Amino acid sequence: MTNNDSMPEMEILEGQKCPMCGQNTLTLTEAERDVPFFGEIALFSMDCSNCNYHKADIESLSEREPTKYTIEIDGEEDLKIRVVKSSFATVKIAHVGSIEPGEAANGYVTNIEGILNRMKHQVESIRDNSDESEDVKKAKNILKKLTKVLWGQEKLRITLEDPTGNSAIISDKAEMTKLKKK
Repeated sequence: MTNNDSMPEMEILEGQKCPMCGQNTLTLTEAERDVPFFGEIALFSMDCSNCNYHKADIESLSEREPTKYTIEIDGEEDLKIRVVKSSFATVKIAHVGSIEPGEAANGYVTNIEGILNRMKHQVESIRDNSDESEDVKKAKNILKKLTKVLWGQEKLRITLEDPTGNSAIISDKAEMTKLKKK
């Protein structure tokens, strides 16, 4: 016998109109989850089976102030640190690059390793698709740095800024400050 009370409820709406292809092939999903040391969040996603459009985001169910989190990654254990990132957040990885908010940005719950792997995939794409030898060289150097960090051999500073306050780096090592409004 299973207890359905422990399974968070998920709402699914199928056959919705896709904003990209206009077909009624979009599935909307919404679920609530409790993220330890952060609180209740709502997860939203849109997926089109026709054109493969995908959009996801998260939102805290409690009101939050604009926040900025900074953390220095200095070992393999830090790769497990939980990260909650809304689509409005900017992730800045010192001497590497950034993940910017925007129309195509997604929100997600991951860990530091997941953030670094997302950046690694972006840099690999630049390396593999650039016609500029200087860009390819820079990308290769950044990939070396990211690999060393993922292997726990090099330190790295990560900053997460969110004007909506719907993001966090959940660790005692992370320094949280109020984000100054621009």
